Amino acid sequence: MAQLRQLNLTQLKQLIAGKDGMLVNNYITQNLAVARNVRIQLIKKQLIGQPTLMPEMRILIIKQGWATPIINMMERRFEPGDLVFLGSRGILEYQDASDDIQGIGLSVSDELFALAIGNRVPATFDGHLRDFQMHLEPADQDYLDQLHLLLYRHLSQQDGSSQVTLNLLSAFLWYVDHLWSRHEQTDRQSQTREQRLFTDFIALVSEYAPARHTIDFYASRLCITPRYMSAIIRQVSGKSAKQWIDDALVTRIKIDLKHTDKPIARIADDMNFPNPSFMTKFFKRMTGMTPRSFRQ
Repeated sequence: MAQLRQLNLTQLKQLIAGKDGMLVNNYITQNLAVARNVRIQLIKKQLIGQPTLMPEMRILIIKQGWATPIINMMERRFEPGDLVFLGSRGILEYQDASDDIQGIGLSVSDELFALAIGNRVPATFDGHLRDFQMHLEPADQDYLDQLHLLLYRHLSQQDGSSQVTLNLLSAFLWYVDHLWSRHEQTDRQSQTREQRLFTDFIALVSEYAPARHTIDFYASRLCITPRYMSAIIRQVSGKSAKQWIDDALVTRIKIDLKHTDKPIARIADDMNFPNPSFMTKFFKRMTGMTPRSFRQ
């Protein structure tokens, strides 16, 4: 399995800046990125085939072209008109993307998100969704584009008010929440029971995999038998429920190994293994490497 790397906003700015260090139609700081022209062509070679941790929340609206990434273990395809959300600490891996792909993007750190939203957090961004994708109607896409453009133009002013920035950012996020709530209600109604179970299972695995490694736990949360759950997950996804749990667990271990200085014994404890030896055997079976070798 490929090693996990990280791409924060500071690194992204360095990657897409021109030879003179200037950004074209993009505003990027360590807490906020507003991109009028998402330059995937410049970064896709860095991302294709390599899982990458995205520390900040990302929202992308595809205007042209296509991409086929893996987001939090799920294969996706993006087409023009799609809005894509990846929550903070999400994991992205590009498989392929067209050379003509274009879009607009927004990325926000947790700290700036809290300042913009305040005490009332939109349900879409309360943490229960690690990612989602929806197709926008032309009018909705145009409305978001105009909000995005207002935010970019304001940030481009040298004396722009920080309070206006926060309010425009809040308006953009609340409108995305409005669109997703409407989309989710329609989408849930059109899904089969098996598809809904799989969606709920993946959400549970994303949340609980570090601490809960058994099929019984997830079946219990879904109020079905382990045997029935296993059959449904394999039927819908082609992978066993245990594979999904193990893949999520090994990814979280990789994150701690690469992006924290926690001792391996502490990671094993945090991931609810009986002892470090159990985690080492599990990790080597999944990756072909010991945790220590992977970290080095």
